[in-house]
Amino acid sequence: MEAQNPLEILKMAILMEKRGYSFYNNVAEQSSDPEIRHIFLTMAEEETKHVKFLSEQYLSFEKEQEFKKVDLPNLENERFASLILTEEMKNKISAAGFEAAAISAAIDFEKRAIEVYGKRAEISTDPNEKALYLWLSDWEKGHLRILSEMDNELKERIWNDNQFWPF
Repeated sequence: MEAQNPLEILKMAILMEKRGYSFYNNVAEQSSDPEIRHIFLTMAEEETKHVKFLSEQYLSFEKEQEFKKVDLPNLENERFASLILTEEMKNKISAAGFEAAAISAAIDFEKRAIEVYGKRAEISTDPNEKALYLWLSDWEKGHLRILSEMDNELKERIWNDNQFWPF
């Protein structure tokens, strides 16, 4: 991503987060299992938090041409970090099913967000802008970690269930 106008970057980031919300919300609506639906609804809620922080910065920058210092929540306290793919849930998610495909798509989505936020943080000279994008990048890395763990466990289960091991 090339250095761009901060307002354009913020617009792109807000749009990306709104698309994430729509994606996660749609997956939740289509899932028949309440626990799996809960995971995706939680992710959708997290995306709305990102939109809130980005929108506040957009308004601040538009008005005053600077990023405001924001009290960013501690990521360790975020609810998403406590979500765990239990044995029961693993049994409910078919590795070739809709939810498994959604997890794979979500991984790609989170990787893109990490890339966008990380690059912007890297080139930013404004300490408040840099802090915002580093914080968002770290938050998305937490999502990616959880989704990757889910995906890896599902792949492992499929390999075991179908005896794909070469030994």
